[in-house]
Amino acid sequence: MDSSQLFGVTMIAYIVAAAFYIGLFLFKNARVGVVGMALAMAGVAIQTVATGMRWHESYQMGAGHAPLTNMYESLVFFAWCTTIIYLVMEFRFKTRIMGAFVMTCAPVAMAYASFSDRIDDQISPLIPALQSNWLIAHVVTCFIGYGAFAVAGGLGVMYLLKQSASNEKQPTKNANDRQPLINGLPELKVIDDLTHKTIVFGFMWLSAGIITGAVWANEAWGTYWSWDPKETWSIITWFLYALTLHARFTRGWRGRRIAWLAILGFLAVFFTYFGVNFFLSGLHSYGSA
Repeated sequence: MDSSQLFGVTMIAYIVAAAFYIGLFLFKNARVGVVGMALAMAGVAIQTVATGMRWHESYQMGAGHAPLTNMYESLVFFAWCTTIIYLVMEFRFKTRIMGAFVMTCAPVAMAYASFSDRIDDQISPLIPALQSNWLIAHVVTCFIGYGAFAVAGGLGVMYLLKQSASNEKQPTKNANDRQPLINGLPELKVIDDLTHKTIVFGFMWLSAGIITGAVWANEAWGTYWSWDPKETWSIITWFLYALTLHARFTRGWRGRRIAWLAILGFLAVFFTYFGVNFFLSGLHSYGSA
């Protein structure tokens, strides 16, 4: 069995885990949630082994580099980061039900990496610009941030769903049908606090990613910043989250505003990662391979 097959097993584990988390949200059966958690943990373990195998395979092929250098590898790493961050939060804050809103990201990323015609999963030698340890630092820090922002976006959706049901003054039949689902979600204050903490965590890692990316750019191209489309959208995303935190600390923004900003921020992350690679050309165009 090679790394690609293990990544396929990982994808299946994440898909089934997400289904069980959604089942926990729908049916409020604690044992369903435990199975979802176990599958997510198994997926992380299998993916960790698969990543190590792919790294070893690259050396066997003479390429010899960390599996973080193309779209396929970064997508599966994003799934790994998102799942680990979610699991840490589940253990730390005892909020297993939020897996229904977060764990869908990992299987979607894995499935797209595995089945999209636009993504090549082959191991290839690195171009000179990518032969740097600063690249590894840049990718790792950025994608830990991206994973945190994915979790924050899911929490934002959960907050808006909970609030929309709580604000209905004259419940309709559909609203009454939804009420058992909503009752199982954490209190709005708890969701808001988790969203904020996750954004702070992601913001620190994204900041580190931009700094390490600048150092790598100077090493590879002789300049720290060139206003490449990827760089431009990265700084736009950074400012969006910086303004979110600034508004919370200085203006007291909470609740619905922060939830919407968490969702908007993740959409900015999504475009920075996918939109730039597929629709704009620049120094990072190799990342679409």
